[in-house]
Amino acid sequence: MAGAGFALEISGLEKSFDRPAVSGLDLKVKAGEFYALLGPNGAGKTTTLRMVSGLLMPDAGSISVFGIDVKRQPIEAKKITAWVSDEPMIYEKLTPYEYLEFVAGLWEINAQEAERRATELLEWLELAPHAHERCGGFSKGMRQKVALAGALVHDPKLIILDEPLTGLDAGSARLVKDVLLNRVRDGVTVIMTTHILEVAERMAERIGVIAAGRLIAEGTLDELRAQAGQDGSSLEDVFLNLVAEHSEAA
Repeated sequence: MAGAGFALEISGLEKSFDRPAVSGLDLKVKAGEFYALLGPNGAGKTTTLRMVSGLLMPDAGSISVFGIDVKRQPIEAKKITAWVSDEPMIYEKLTPYEYLEFVAGLWEINAQEAERRATELLEWLELAPHAHERCGGFSKGMRQKVALAGALVHDPKLIILDEPLTGLDAGSARLVKDVLLNRVRDGVTVIMTTHILEVAERMAERIGVIAAGRLIAEGTLDELRAQAGQDGSSLEDVFLNLVAEHSEAA
């Protein structure tokens, strides 16, 4: 049985395209923590998270979200999961408010509650002044905030973000980070990939480093420093050292 204290449990996960992308990955993320999944390009981060979100089917292995088997109970798992990609996926002909109403309707949220949540999210993300403008004229940063609002409108227990700060200016990035940290304080679990290692260093409670589709290191920043033999080093230095050591050993 999946552990009650874990938001995500992955065991023996496999996925290949022209070559293996994820190779026997084992990973556990605790309920209520902010977890950063780091790795070089092509390491398998996005493929892994797309399988967790139900957007890709694994070739082998198991994925459990709060004890729900993602393969056997995909709808139940998606009801408590949010996915935000690096490319905003929204309907450009809708306004932010219309988009949130539409998404809330898909999740069968009643109209009064949908209105409350939409209004709250638009205010949190400073989109309220643009709530009734069509999304087609928005910058990528604004579109990304609309996509994040859409992902949060059904009040998920697990939020998965793949490079969510790409294309955001400093103010918008700070706003998104604050919203995510507030959710974690409320007990929500956040899993995020990012190439901005300073963000992972400041925000994540635990960090996993993936290379060639496998988890090669995991822990708090101090634990990763100990594994790399680099006490006091930045996450960037630790990350580069761990990946280089793995490449040399492969």
